[in-house]
This record gives sequence, C-alpha cells and structure tokens, in this order.
Amino acid sequence: MSDETYRSLEKDGFRALLSVDAGRVVLRSRRGTEMAPAFPEIVAGAAQLLGATALDGELIVWNAAGRLAFERLQNRLARRGAGAARASEEWPAHFVALDLLRLSGTDTTGWPYRRRRAALESVFAARRLSAPWALCPSTTEADVVREWLTRASVGMEGVVFKRLGDAYRSSVRGWQKY
Repeated sequence: MSDETYRSLEKDGFRALLSVDAGRVVLRSRRGTEMAPAFPEIVAGAAQLLGATALDGELIVWNAAGRLAFERLQNRLARRGAGAARASEEWPAHFVALDLLRLSGTDTTGWPYRRRRAALESVFAARRLSAPWALCPSTTEADVVREWLTRASVGMEGVVFKRLGDAYRSSVRGWQKY
C-alpha cells in the first residue's frame, strides 16, 4: 500500500446517503429505500449542516458497553412516528460521514478523494458538528491500520482502502476491503 491510498474503518451499520436542500432532508439507503422516518434524530440533526449538502455515510447505533449494536439499528428501520421517536431516545443513531458528495450546491463527486476528505473535515470543524454526526476515522499510515485491526472489536467490519486521487464512485468497485 502506498501513501496514495486512503484507509478508513468500516463500521457495522447501514450505508446511507443524506441530502439537505432548502430545509428538506432526504435519508436513503444506497438502494433508494427512504429511511428518514425511522431516524428522526438524524433528520433533526441535519440543521447543523450547510444547505445543499450531501453526504455518503453509515448509520450506526452504540450499545451501553460502547460497542456497535447492529441488531438495535435493524429494529429501528420498521419504526415510524411516535415509535421512531421513542427508539431515537433509547437507542440514538449516529451518521458516520464517509464522503462528501455535494457542498453548498457544488457537486464534489468529480473531485479527487483527497480534496473531498479535506472539505468534509473542514465542514466538521467549521460547523463544530456533534451527535448525531461523526467523522469516519482515516489514515494513510499502515501502522495506524495495524493498530485498528489489533484493537478489541467494537463492531468494526474491517478497513476500506481507496485511492486518494480517485473521483467518487457510487459502488464499492475499485475499493479494497480487508
């Protein structure tokens, strides 16, 4: 692996696309299933984001022991209305941002990943994003990846490798996962 390869932790959650436009929040699975009604805390948290912004990420739920609770996340999908609101209080979801697809109306998908990642980090810092938002850890250092992989599991599926110079890809083709 060269320093031209981006590495990030892969969480045990649901991949999701989030879009904020003129106060309207759309939260969908990668296959297009509408998920916003099941995750009102994510929709409410979108007020922290800039308008005309879109993110690629993963929805996760932590349990009391600080581990990812995939079964709790699965149970959240079928809930709507008051049931979803109660579930969001008991088992709040977080949106782990993996990539920036649009920023203030500018399509960023053609940018190299290095530039998109820097812009995403800048959004997190400038907006001081907090729960339900989380920025996926990343590194270009192989030693850091080895450390991630030797830690006690907290629900991580592995590590994803992407080229820093690549444009956004809507599928996982071209990515490597360990």
